[in-house]
Parts: sequence; structure tokens; C-alpha cells
Amino acid sequence: MLKGFREFILRGNVIDLAVAVVIGAAFTAIVTSIVTNLINPLIGAFFKASSLDHAMVVTLNGSEIKFGAVLGAIINFLIVAVVVYFAFVLPINTIKSRAERLRKKGVVEPGAPVTELDLLTEIRDLLSAQQAPPAASGRHADPTV
Repeated sequence: MLKGFREFILRGNVIDLAVAVVIGAAFTAIVTSIVTNLINPLIGAFFKASSLDHAMVVTLNGSEIKFGAVLGAIINFLIVAVVVYFAFVLPINTIKSRAERLRKKGVVEPGAPVTELDLLTEIRDLLSAQQAPPAASGRHADPTV
């Protein structure tokens, strides 16, 4: 029983997930601090409030509707989304596309224009094929036969 648990815990996916959760929590703290201490006061100053939680408050039948708090949450989400995209998604997609191009190097995509390099490579390959010795199969490589 303990052996199975140890194998489960030491599995790469579980450890990667744990690291991602810890880094995500630390990252959330940084973004929350930026939004709370920088963005909210700037927007709050625009709306003459100390923070977005106290800005754009509408009282309806004794209940407070806090549009500012919702706006703050939306701004927080957008900041997180922008940072995640530009810090993680964009670089990883760029690396993947470069790796894909390197893997396909030499393979011409359909519809791609023919370049001088393509023509020279084709000529080289044809000349190389003409100069290659015939295969040792007991037959002569006479093209007229």
C-alpha cells in the first residue's frame, strides 16, 4: 500500500502539478499586489474613491451593488491573462514553431514558391543520381534494355 502511494507521489505529473500550484499561488500574490496597490488606487483616484471596492457603489433597497469591485476583478483577470500570454504562451508557441520548422527543414510545403536554392538542390540530386554506380544485382544498368 505504501509502495503504491510512493509511486503515485513520485510520478512526474504529480510533482509538476504541485510545482505549478505553488508557482501559481506566488504569481497570484504578485498580480494581486500590483492590482491592489497600483491599478486600483489609480482608477480609484479617477473615480474619487480610495479603491475600486468603494467606487461606483449603487444602493438599491438597502443593498449595495459594487460595480467598482467587479471592475477591479475584471482588471485583475485581464492583467493575469496578459502576463500569462506574453510570459508563457507566446514564448512557448514561438519555440514550438521554430522547432517545427527545424524538424521540417528541407521539406517544401505545397504551394510554396520555388527558389533558386530549391532548383540548385534538385540539379545536384539529379547529377548525383546520374553519377552513382549501378546496383550490384548481376544486371547491367543499361537504360535501353
